[in-house]
This record gives sequence, structure tokens and C-alpha cells, in this order.
Amino acid sequence: MTTSIWKKEVSLELLNKMSENTMVERIGIVFTNVGPDFLEASMPVDGRTQQPLGLLHGGASAALIETLGSVAATLSVSENEYCVGVEVNANHVRSAREGHVIGTARSIQRGSRIHVWQVEIKTPEEKLISTGRITLAVLSKKASDR
Repeated sequence: MTTSIWKKEVSLELLNKMSENTMVERIGIVFTNVGPDFLEASMPVDGRTQQPLGLLHGGASAALIETLGSVAATLSVSENEYCVGVEVNANHVRSAREGHVIGTARSIQRGSRIHVWQVEIKTPEEKLISTGRITLAVLSKKASDR
């Protein structure tokens, strides 16, 4: 049994609610699963996320990587902290033209100042589309933000 890494309240309802009226909602990213040490979301492959040739846009994949990594990292730090991306990279290994993809974020390193998260984006049939890493800074909330 894996011990949960989450230090904040986490539910799919809460995660999807906080995405309202953001780019996350506009491109159709929906949080779908929370495990003790991973976070998962789906994203459609449609006109919102495709490039002109009809393929999943690399920038959409990067947005999914950044979204999952940032949210997961922020959930794994104290109530007085949050995380912001400082670097994101993605390797696109296969194309997707329709349906949806599923991203899964797992921690590689969770330090007091820096986190590194790995995100794999796959088809529902488990074919790898993209893999990426995001490095995040851990910041303290100001007293006025608490």
C-alpha cells in the first residue's frame, strides 16, 4: 500500500471546479483520477487541441503536462505553499488525430524549493503519445493570500 503524498484536500470535483473559466477548461482538460502518488487528466483531440494538419498540437500536450505537474506539485506541499512551473519539456513520440488522450503525473523529486514531475500522455489503448517533465518552484503564500 502506497502512502498518499497529498497534503491538501483533493477530489476530482474540487480539481475540476478550480479549472472553471481557465484555459484548462477551454481546451477540455478534465481531471479523471487521483491515486496516492499520481494525478491523471484527459484531454480531447479535437479542434481545440489540433494543429492545422489535424494532429494533436504539441503545445496542447505541453499544456496538459504543465497543468498536471503544477496541480500535483501544489497538492503535495503545505497549505502555505504553492508551486509554479519554471521549465517544461515534451517529447512527442506518436501522433493522435481523434478521441482523447490521458496524462498521468508522477513525482520524480519533491524538495523544499524545487519539484520535478514526469507526465506521460497516452491513448486509452496505452500507446505513448508524449512524455514530458516539468520543474517547479515551491513558493510561500503571502499572509494576504492565506
